[in-house]
Amino acid sequence: MSAMVVVFVSNAPPRLRGRLAVWLLEVRAGVYVGNYSKRTREMIWEQVTGMIDDGDAIMAWSSPTDAGFEVETVGQNRRRPVDFDGLKLIAFDTRKSPV
Repeated sequence: MSAMVVVFVSNAPPRLRGRLAVWLLEVRAGVYVGNYSKRTREMIWEQVTGMIDDGDAIMAWSSPTDAGFEVETVGQNRRRPVDFDGLKLIAFDTRKSPV
């Protein structure tokens, strides 16, 4: 069964952006969308985590959860997903990011 997949990258190296463009449609700079199976989605995420370097990325996909989606992140970002009684929420870290 396939599901909608959205990947957002920030400060990503050109080789990763090119690799994502092979599998997903870049609808805006750094925002990629597609419709893939779990196996393909996991393969795409492996490439993101292996090639992100100093950038950061988030992947969200439709899932039969209460929220209707799941999310994963990699890299340094002030927003991070947290589980709140089974519901995914985004926590915002107000501290400055390390430079």
